[in-house]
Amino acid sequence: MEHNRCIIDDVNGLELFLLGRTLMKIGEEAIPRGGFHELPASVRSVLIDVFEHPNSSISEIAARTGFPQSHVSASVARLRAISGALETMVDPKDRRRTLVRASPEARRQAAQRVSAPIDGALAAALGTDDPQEIGEVVAALEALAQRLTPEALTRIRSHLPRD
Repeated sequence: MEHNRCIIDDVNGLELFLLGRTLMKIGEEAIPRGGFHELPASVRSVLIDVFEHPNSSISEIAARTGFPQSHVSASVARLRAISGALETMVDPKDRRRTLVRASPEARRQAAQRVSAPIDGALAAALGTDDPQEIGEVVAALEALAQRLTPEALTRIRSHLPRD
């Protein structure tokens, strides 16, 4: 089987963006069905950020996700009121700030869902059930995950010129 390979210099921003969206869709397919799938992508992004950074303020979440503070506040309110996935509390160090974290029940449910294997979703996306090919893709994803941590977005934003 011939593989399409590209040299990173040949990949442009749009292609990288599209690859990222494809990987997100594969990840969503690998997660067992639940309320997560019905949420708009921007609300899911806020939820994921809170799981990655518990006890963050609304402004910190907005800075990391790139969403306006009003959108983050609305998303947190929605996730708190409708699903109970998030909890908010007053920051004891600065009573003007609200801190956000995942609820214990949401963390428990996420732990069950996140442990779901990705092999089936990857096999479907790749159009093969060859364990070696799937293993190669998993290894490449693991290498990316080790290098592209959530802090990568902060680093890239600090180095890119703003219009």
